[in-house]
Amino acid sequence: MIYNFSEKKCVACEGGVPPLDKATAEKYMTETPGWTLSEDGKQISQTFEFEDFKEAIGFVNKVAGIAEEEGHHPDIHIFWNKVKLDLSTHAIKGLSENDFILAAKVSKL
Repeated sequence: MIYNFSEKKCVACEGGVPPLDKATAEKYMTETPGWTLSEDGKQISQTFEFEDFKEAIGFVNKVAGIAEEEGHHPDIHIFWNKVKLDLSTHAIKGLSENDFILAAKVSKL
């Protein structure tokens, strides 16, 4: 099945819905190559590597723009030439479709 996450828009999540189960998250991972599903199935992550700090920060700024457009924000860990993004939906303490939408859009950068 094709989910076309990069074509979708995040929907505000205020809680009250269950997080995706691990089996569903594993299916969704097929459209987010390079991302890793945590062992507990509650988060996806990817580390991006760059030539230097300036490139890494440029990438962070692009991610910030996408995150603001989508109203869904990753946890961002910045190192000298690396950026690690962690995605989960904090309101439900696990993954939602929004996490995969944002991951797919970031991957297109």
